[in-house]
Amino acid sequence: MAPVDEFVVGLPEVSLRPFVDRYVGYRQRADIPLVRRESAGVFVVLILGWGAPLDVTDPRSARRGVTMVDSFVAGTFDGWCTTRTVGVGEGVELLLAPLTARRLLGLPLSELTNRAVDVGQLPGRWLHRLRGRLAEMPGWPERFALLDRVLAARLAASPPVDARLDWAWRWLVSSGGQGSVGVLADELGWSRRHLASRFREEVGLPPKMAARLLRFQRAYAVLTDVGPTAGAPDGVDQPEVGAVDWATVATRYGYYDQSHLIRDFRQFAGATPAALLAARAPAG
Repeated sequence: MAPVDEFVVGLPEVSLRPFVDRYVGYRQRADIPLVRRESAGVFVVLILGWGAPLDVTDPRSARRGVTMVDSFVAGTFDGWCTTRTVGVGEGVELLLAPLTARRLLGLPLSELTNRAVDVGQLPGRWLHRLRGRLAEMPGWPERFALLDRVLAARLAASPPVDARLDWAWRWLVSSGGQGSVGVLADELGWSRRHLASRFREEVGLPPKMAARLLRFQRAYAVLTDVGPTAGAPDGVDQPEVGAVDWATVATRYGYYDQSHLIRDFRQFAGATPAALLAARAPAG
């Protein structure tokens, strides 16, 4: 594993915390190509970097990825992908809820579904300019303060999303992806078709897929100890290898049975939950 020279977490200003939970600043050196498998998720990844470039590859289609970029946006993905880099990478990472990303980027997320895009190709090129300003800052506190100012101004200038769609998203998150999409449509007074269409346009994925990913993210966060994700429960310890009742895990996170849990891990993470857990176990 490549050594991490710097890894700094910053909290946005209070008014931004409903939209952005944290900034992650990093500086990492990879003397040989470093390849990581990135899991799918109903969130948007924003990398603003100024170091060694990255390749992002979706094994399902080369057209969905990017090569030799230091800054990119990855929309909501319903399959795993890989990143590859070599050299010294430096930058800031943000994980954004879909509707927050929709407001910040100023475009429906259907245009970014299962795609990674160089920020220089996005409308207005404001993220490209922000990346350059971040690179010129003397340290992480100054960079995080700049992000506060720019993101707050961007949100203030953007119209809010449809309140019904925002409520629908929060309802799915609060249920951990276990709520019925039919019930959700009835609560909104929409047909299932209209709900699916609005979700696909603004969130990038239909509500049933979003619910599957929310369930997966909860299980993935605990089983791989990757930290908080949307809907991840608090106070749950990472299980030990060889001591996991997968049927119980499946039930806890809203899966019909163990086979459905394993299916989602293979599709969204590229490996079974047992294999991911074993990979994080100490040697021996």
